[in-house]
Amino acid sequence: MSRGGGKGLSLKDKLDGNELDLSLCDLNEVPVRELAALPKATILDLSCNNLISLPSDFCSLMHLVKLDLSKNRLQQLPLDFGRLVNLQHLDLLNNRLVTLPVSFAQLKNLKWLDLKDNPLDPVLAKVAGDCLDEKQCKQAAVKVLQHMKAIQSEQDRQRQRKLQAEREMEKKREAEQRAKEAQERELRKREKAEEKERRRREYDAQKAAKHEIEKKTKKETVQTRKPASGSRPPQPPRHKHSWSRSVLRVLLFLLLCVVCALAACKLTELQRQPLCVGVNTLFEDVLAALQNHKTLQNILQQNSQQ
Repeated sequence: MSRGGGKGLSLKDKLDGNELDLSLCDLNEVPVRELAALPKATILDLSCNNLISLPSDFCSLMHLVKLDLSKNRLQQLPLDFGRLVNLQHLDLLNNRLVTLPVSFAQLKNLKWLDLKDNPLDPVLAKVAGDCLDEKQCKQAAVKVLQHMKAIQSEQDRQRQRKLQAEREMEKKREAEQRAKEAQERELRKREKAEEKERRRREYDAQKAAKHEIEKKTKKETVQTRKPASGSRPPQPPRHKHSWSRSVLRVLLFLLLCVVCALAACKLTELQRQPLCVGVNTLFEDVLAALQNHKTLQNILQQNSQQ
């Protein structure tokens, strides 16, 4: 096993019963694969090396019961360090640790812990206290575990609150989405109803216009056929009709005047007046002419019958 990589000399040569001593080997990394092949090595000493960090697969060495990482340069432990559930004794003296991973709370079998000479967070340093004797180191293990469990519980609660807030937010978004979809459906339904009503009005208007055209066409056809049947002659223009009525009124007025004058000359004392004498004479001549015209008409009628 070389100083840099831990390879060369077999780890089995360093195994003494269930103890494997890799201290003072100037290691820069932990030979996890070789250690995993030695499940009997439940006690591992990695103290006094140059370890800055532990690989994540180091937490697969769940057979470890006692682990000495003192006097290295570790700045942090793996996040899943709590997987080493069988660990009872942990020495982290004289490293560069500030905090511990939350999973540290899962080391339920931990009975002994030394965190001296680390730049720990003040709260964690106060909880850990000193580890000057066996009793203090055991108390440190108990107190640190309780502290980390409290942190884990608080983080779990925060995680639950966050999840609850996310669920509520998701429900709110879903409700808003459902409301929006319902509003859009209602809008589409209203638009569809309006479009249907518009088409119905257009249909009614077209039907009414068609009916009106048919009615007008029928009326024009009737009016066109009436003059052809001879039942009613074409009506004269309105201005000619008015002129004819005016002439007829004048003639009737003149006839009335003549009748009145004739009646006055025949029935009153005015018949001896020279004007009335002339009127009466004219009237008698007209009657005689009409009688002669009637007699001539009868003669002509008799000849035509023969």
